[in-house]
Amino acid sequence: MAPDDDDQPLNFDADDEAEDEQQKPRGTLYITRAGAEKLRGELKHLLTVERPKVTAEVSFAASLGDRSENAEYIYGKKRLREIDRRLRFLQKRLEQLTVVEPSTQKDTSKVYFGATVSLVNQEDESKTTYTLVGPDETDVKLGRISVDSPVGLALLGKRPGDVVTVKRPKGEVDFELVGIKYV
Repeated sequence: MAPDDDDQPLNFDADDEAEDEQQKPRGTLYITRAGAEKLRGELKHLLTVERPKVTAEVSFAASLGDRSENAEYIYGKKRLREIDRRLRFLQKRLEQLTVVEPSTQKDTSKVYFGATVSLVNQEDESKTTYTLVGPDETDVKLGRISVDSPVGLALLGKRPGDVVTVKRPKGEVDFELVGIKYV
């Protein structure tokens, strides 16, 4: 590819499609408004900042001569492919996702997508709080777990007072659902 070809529209081939399928999160196609905005922000940043910057670096490296031994050129081309792959993924993913606003949930007596749940571990009486989100928003450190996770799946449709059993590598654990909020 010539250095000025980097400014051309993105062309994708079958190998790229196969790699995109490997990146694709499986499961629920719901996302909160904040999660969708975060993905859109990443897409915009890649398109308007990262890709143009790397394209300029590759063009400069190409102008230095022999590309076969030019590490900056080789690395830059690799980075462009990674950026393009992520751009394709984000564009497809955003088309597939349905934005759900948890605060508009009509039936707040049961656990659905977007619920913030309070649980008590029946083994050690410890309390924990999770928000059930889609796979694109999962962040355990922030208490955001996938609705498709073992805990998320066990909680769906449950009401306060229900006890759920979750299978985990260390063995089964029982949690009592003590509260549900939709924020």
